[in-house]
Amino acid sequence: MNILTQIVPRLSRTISRKAAAEAAGTAEGGYTVKPLFEVEETPEAWALSVQLPGVPRENLDFTAENERITINARRTTEVPAGWTTLYRESVDAPYQLALEHNNTVDVAKIAAELKDGVLRVSLPKMESVKPRKVVID
Repeated sequence: MNILTQIVPRLSRTISRKAAAEAAGTAEGGYTVKPLFEVEETPEAWALSVQLPGVPRENLDFTAENERITINARRTTEVPAGWTTLYRESVDAPYQLALEHNNTVDVAKIAAELKDGVLRVSLPKMESVKPRKVVID
């Protein structure tokens, strides 16, 4: 065993779906991948960017309820007839991301856009938590 596999035991870009499920200890197809995401805060809202390469709009499910934001997505991979996959950059698994907040997001005003494999979500703050300028007499 080399030093790299000791440090990162599951580092393999050619891992199959069945091998990934066995490594995770679940049945084939019973695992998910947490997508890369970034959250930025402004005085008015939080901006959430989620990397979802290969996910079409119809395979994306976004819910916001009970102090929790959940994103479930499935990418579609179609190999042309007669082609054989020699190398895969990542495992073909569904994406799942769950984020919790302290009920300061105005759920009715959430806006989301999926473009070029990046989901951009605007999570506006409730009026009660936005900073206010106090006028001094």
